[in-house]
Amino acid sequence: MVSAEAALAYLLVAQGLMGAADTLVNHELIVRLPRRVEARREIGLHSIREALYAVIFIGLGWFQWHGALALAMAAVLVAEVAVDAVDEWTENRIRVLPQNERVLHFFLVMNLGAIALCVVFAGWHDQPTALVPLDSGWVSWLLAFFGVSSAGWSVRDFVAWRRLGYERASGRRP
Repeated sequence: MVSAEAALAYLLVAQGLMGAADTLVNHELIVRLPRRVEARREIGLHSIREALYAVIFIGLGWFQWHGALALAMAAVLVAEVAVDAVDEWTENRIRVLPQNERVLHFFLVMNLGAIALCVVFAGWHDQPTALVPLDSGWVSWLLAFFGVSSAGWSVRDFVAWRRLGYERASGRRP
């Protein structure tokens, strides 16, 4: 039987791969969101989501969150779900999503739920409060890469969000 920690690690890898595919293929190549003024709110939400994923990938890739700290990670996961819900609502109001993007979003949300369940079933909340180092070898390093990439993409989308706000206010396009 696979431990909750091992399942969590592989679910996180799957989340990173699916999220990267969604961002690169759908947001960048097909729809070109950072260049669309009407997508400004969506880009802002993506910036927040990517920052949360940086915390999730690095935080869960390298640490176990015991005791009261498990609530902190739970709060990050709940915030991620809330941002996803608002983002889905926003996307559907401003653009028609490619079918592959809808399917990816479904699997991303289902996988995020499985990640949350692994955190619960790991039993970390029953342990004394501590941030316990975790080294899952190559998986931890891959999750660190996903986390740093998410943080970088968050900054990139924040810059695009600011630029789109300027373009909207001035009525100019670059």
